[in-house]
Amino acid sequence: FFFFFKQKTAYEMQRGLVGSEMCIRDRYQRRVHGILNMDREESKTLVPSKYSILVPTYNERENIKPFITLVMQEAKDYKLDLEIIVVDDNSPDKTQEVVIEMQEKFGNDKVILKTRAGKLGLGSAYIFGLQYCTGNFIIIMDADLSHHPKFIHEFIEKQIKTKSDIVTGTRYRGNGGVYGWDLRRKLTSRVANYIATVMLDAHVSDLTGSFRLYKKQVLLDLVPRLKSKGYVFQVEAIIRAQYLNYKIEEVPITFVDRILGKSKFGPDEIVQFLKGIWQLFSDVQSHFTFTICLLYTSPSPRDQRGSRMPSSA
Repeated sequence: FFFFFKQKTAYEMQRGLVGSEMCIRDRYQRRVHGILNMDREESKTLVPSKYSILVPTYNERENIKPFITLVMQEAKDYKLDLEIIVVDDNSPDKTQEVVIEMQEKFGNDKVILKTRAGKLGLGSAYIFGLQYCTGNFIIIMDADLSHHPKFIHEFIEKQIKTKSDIVTGTRYRGNGGVYGWDLRRKLTSRVANYIATVMLDAHVSDLTGSFRLYKKQVLLDLVPRLKSKGYVFQVEAIIRAQYLNYKIEEVPITFVDRILGKSKFGPDEIVQFLKGIWQLFSDVQSHFTFTICLLYTSPSPRDQRGSRMPSSA
């Protein structure tokens, strides 16, 4: 059957018959063989959705201009309908001034600036910015260019192909990697990721990564469940999503250490990260124990119908 189907498909293609019926059969055949590969031109046209790029900032004056420029270029190249929501925590380096300059260049509908009184935490910045996102997909990125905008279309293509709820970037699978870190920084990242993965039974390879695409409704469902406000926010989000059986896919990315500005991840943040992981582990264990208790204490359907109860020992 498949041989005949394949020969018929080839014959129709040679004749140039590319009607709707032919396209459906051809797509089905490629799905069956697991080689559904959208070419570059096709991927540029199959993006009917709107994407909101959510970017928290604090002292990113030097990076925010090239970041916004690269994102808007990506949108132009791949015909993406997107907006950038910048959540700035009253940066002393006047990051807001640069964002306003970008608004004048690209328009207030494409670059949206939302400010807060001070540095209130990464997780709370995501929650704050989410209420201003008008897209039906949310992409969370860092503004320091460690998450290069060139990967945005790959995230979108992955989501379209797999119909996934979340797409997360990974440094530790496929051709992903890290550049610009010394051995101590690489070791710290690997150990932190390993600890979190083992303790939380994570099914993704880069649990501590923060370059992600969410369906908006999925993120809205997750946010009320999240307790973390700092760097653990993204870890908790992916773990909660996993336990809620949301479909998660990964895209290999190249993480490049910031060239301009200073990293905000210091010793205090490491301590808060470890505390957050332990708290999340405790919550997960409590949830697991509660679920097991329900399974063992809930009456079976036969018991509920009044069937003979097992005799006690």
